[in-house]
Amino acid sequence: MSQKQLKEAFISNLNGTSLLEISAGLSLPPLCLLCRGLLLILHYLHHGKPVSSRTYSLLLDFLVLVSPLVFSCTVLSPIIFFIPVILAAFCAAIFSKIYGQTKREARPPLGQIVKEFQKACLDPEYIPAITVFRVYVNVLTSISILAVDFPQYPRRYAKAETYGTGAMDLGVGAFIFGNALVCPEVRQKPHRTQPRFSSLARQVFSVWPLIALGVGRLLSVKSIEYHEHTSEYGVHWNFFFTLALVRLAASLLLAIFPKHKAWLVALAVAVLYQLLLSTTSLKMFILHGSDGRGSRLGFLDANREGLFSLFGYLAIYLASVQDQLQQASSPGCSGVSFEVRSSPEDSRQYRISKPCPREQVFLPGKEAHANEHRKGLAAFPPPWR
Repeated sequence: MSQKQLKEAFISNLNGTSLLEISAGLSLPPLCLLCRGLLLILHYLHHGKPVSSRTYSLLLDFLVLVSPLVFSCTVLSPIIFFIPVILAAFCAAIFSKIYGQTKREARPPLGQIVKEFQKACLDPEYIPAITVFRVYVNVLTSISILAVDFPQYPRRYAKAETYGTGAMDLGVGAFIFGNALVCPEVRQKPHRTQPRFSSLARQVFSVWPLIALGVGRLLSVKSIEYHEHTSEYGVHWNFFFTLALVRLAASLLLAIFPKHKAWLVALAVAVLYQLLLSTTSLKMFILHGSDGRGSRLGFLDANREGLFSLFGYLAIYLASVQDQLQQASSPGCSGVSFEVRSSPEDSRQYRISKPCPREQVFLPGKEAHANEHRKGLAAFPPPWR
């Protein structure tokens, strides 16, 4: 077999992994983020100031936010179920150390801390969880794309051939979901009246980089005869084309139907597609081609996997739009503040306030901190800034 055939065989005939293992991997990003926040608080309590060096801050972010994901997808994948337990135990130890440093007379009950944390909320126009989700989707996508061609990346994490779910299968769905969270229909102000097809017009002008990337990838892969898995998207199709067409189709549907009924449109698309797969010969055509032997005759037959996957991705995109519209319409709050003191005289205060241009955590203590508070500087910059 040639080198190209060996590479194609290496990424073919895969069945994915279990949903339990995928869930274990999905628990890592929030634990990493929690660990980073606790380490920054611990650093502040020891040194009286936040991490000021950009080099140390970047090193901390890489070691705590990125490295666990890289290792869990490669050399530590055999013990993936133990990694969340280890991280959770590490976070608990840091929290215990922080909580233990406060004097007993100034120590608030743990139940009160949890109750105040549950009441905390931020400006709904700037939800940090969305940014964190989209950042981690991009990080995991980069790790998987770069590592999937190497034996250190488990084959069960790669895309499944026909049935099953791999980590990369979940990744493409999460990428579609994350794109819909910031689409024009979601960002449009509810009190502003705009032409019905204005969002579609903006999408037409914004998807051209995706089309250009898709064409560039197609030409480069064909010109250098790079190994490709045709049963993934087809002969000429790729994910850039999929994302561009899904965005255009979703904007068209949301221009025809009310935005707040996007979940109905998503449900209709998903149910209709499933009915076609179950009651017609469409499923056999997608799996085995027009002649039943994996033919690639004509554009539709050659790219059937990529073209017909548009319906599933479109349903995910519309469901994400509905989810974000629901989040944006939820009532906000005026702000919550809570204190962590090492003594009764300590005036350091952690505050989450609204309205503000973005989520901020202030530590107004003495004169210097009061000046920073007036300037709107955050003591603990989140990793997505």
